[in-house]
Amino acid sequence: MRLNEVVYTDAMPVEGYGPGFFRVGGQVHEGALYLSPDGVQRWGGLEDTAPFRHDTIDVLFLGMGAEIAHAPAAFRAEIEARGIGLEVMSSPAACRTYNVLLSEGRRVGLALLPVVPTA
Repeated sequence: MRLNEVVYTDAMPVEGYGPGFFRVGGQVHEGALYLSPDGVQRWGGLEDTAPFRHDTIDVLFLGMGAEIAHAPAAFRAEIEARGIGLEVMSSPAACRTYNVLLSEGRRVGLALLPVVPTA
């Protein structure tokens, strides 16, 4: 079996996550987060579509927290109207998928709702 080291060039992959936080670029970020070729920024959640620009990403991975859920229709419509593909999954799965495609040099974005522990 041949192993290859993953190289991310200038992009920053998700290095880890836990209850309410994500670790990116060696820094811990609490709450919802958006990663793109432009960098890392806090995200206002499903009501906030302002950060998603069609000229920097082709696909947006939407992490819905611990479990997969449907994206609100208005959110999906806004993203698709900008010419961006939308893939919805749990936040852990979205992190893994984003990292793989990022390592391939793809133009992807990642919008993450935090994983909140269940009682």
